[in-house]
Amino acid sequence: MSRADADQVESFGVPWEESYGYAQAVKRGDTIYLSGQVAHDGTELVAPAPVNEDGLVTDFSNMAEQLRQCYANAAELLKRFDASLDDVVDEVLYVVDADAGDAAAGPVRKEAYGRPDPQVASTMIGTPRLAFPELLVEVKFVARV
Repeated sequence: MSRADADQVESFGVPWEESYGYAQAVKRGDTIYLSGQVAHDGTELVAPAPVNEDGLVTDFSNMAEQLRQCYANAAELLKRFDASLDDVVDEVLYVVDADAGDAAAGPVRKEAYGRPDPQVASTMIGTPRLAFPELLVEVKFVARV
């Protein structure tokens, strides 16, 4: 799909969009595809994890706080399409620690979706690292409107 084929494209205007070369969200027909959302507010990382001199995370306790920001960023993007997290049908969580991710995901997802049984397909994948060493989680979304 080229940008010309998309119904609507949205970005946050953060430097890594240009340097990497991508849009945060693309709507095609009745489907909205969100790029992986990370814990940032503007260009500042939210609750960055501490890392050692080798760039390895030394504490995973900020997982829930980072995850909340991922959902907040997704909600902001979806709002630009007159959509919300209620329209999400699929999500993929990429976590640098599966145990910390699993512990945080249940409560934070239920909070984000506003119900004890979020009606969304969900997959969690462990990965050794994300775009910035201080990131613990990234979430990719697909919504239908």
